Amino acid sequence: MNIYEELTKEMKELEEQGLLVNIRTLESAQGAWLNMNGKKVLNMCSNNYLGFANDERLKKASIKAIEEWGVGPGAVRSIAGTLTIHNTLESELAKFKHVEDTLVVQSGFNANQAIIPAIMRSEDAILSDELNHASIIDGVRLTKSKKYVWKHKDVKSLEEALKKADSENAKRKLIITDGVFSMDGDVAPLPEICDVAEKYNALVMVDDAHGEGVLGSNGRGIVDHFGLHGRVDIEVGTLSKAFGVVGGFVAGKKELIKYLKQKARPFLFSSSLSPAESGAALEAIKILTENDIEVKKLWDNGKYFQEKMREMGFDTGETVTPITPVMLYEAKTAKKFSSRLYEEGIFASAIGFPTVPKGKARIRVMISAAHSREDLDFALEKFKLIGKELEII
Repeated sequence: MNIYEELTKEMKELEEQGLLVNIRTLESAQGAWLNMNGKKVLNMCSNNYLGFANDERLKKASIKAIEEWGVGPGAVRSIAGTLTIHNTLESELAKFKHVEDTLVVQSGFNANQAIIPAIMRSEDAILSDELNHASIIDGVRLTKSKKYVWKHKDVKSLEEALKKADSENAKRKLIITDGVFSMDGDVAPLPEICDVAEKYNALVMVDDAHGEGVLGSNGRGIVDHFGLHGRVDIEVGTLSKAFGVVGGFVAGKKELIKYLKQKARPFLFSSSLSPAESGAALEAIKILTENDIEVKKLWDNGKYFQEKMREMGFDTGETVTPITPVMLYEAKTAKKFSSRLYEEGIFASAIGFPTVPKGKARIRVMISAAHSREDLDFALEKFKLIGKELEII
């Protein structure tokens, strides 16, 4: 077989296992409802937590930024691509996050690739939660550091890993965890992680992609949620979910950000955000600084939907956030459930291996502040119909 025949064979095997990803095309802007294949469907798939992706205020701010700064930065940040609007965004983001400084890069994925390889050396140790996001895993792979994986949210397991790292003479030790785990909606035990980190003189880094705009006062994230300002060394966040735009950032002390501007490869070798993205992100920060209306509605919607789903007999796993995993376990069942939802007017994708472990397939329902109570009731009606049809409930 040549390479193309091998790739075709592998994709056929994925299809037979119910693991082939079906990429759907949206024919309208993000919102509570979408047009797909000429059909109007309820959107329960996106990370548009606060409904900002098509918000008029962000769109106007984006257009204004284009009119003032053009459509692109024209170069990498370190040569000729840093515009005043980039510096303003980083300054306002730092104020919002209650940190000394931030560095904005192209995505949350790139933020992990920017920070981890830049500060970790071969004689150092990285301690990573076993369910950390792929971007963390890839960032860790880019280092020559010793790697220790600890059991999910198990601080005792983390402490054992720290002891082992010390016994193997690791110098700099970096503990990394997601803040909100995107597939299950559970939250890292960050206060306990900070306690054990201080005991073993380790740094703490949290990737709060799904906590930004969701947890904490006005959506400031997990560090604010737990009141851990000054105890978490590095925060990685994204502008691509609750903020409704595109981009990622690293937040921390000024010395760290200055160093990253010299060493972080995504910053040095790839152009940064466009003016349009920067302007929209600034508007999102302004809105969240002024009020928490959308954040509260997000949580109200999540609580309502999850309570009704559990009353019907659905298994929603361990979630403590608006992320709602509807656990179906078998990949083929999840695929069939998702297809039936689409037929009934709901866009909610099946999630299977390798995004989640084998035997843990699900429909991951992403609740948004953009959803009305009528939208949620429509979804609940359809989930009940299909749940009974497939003998899930």
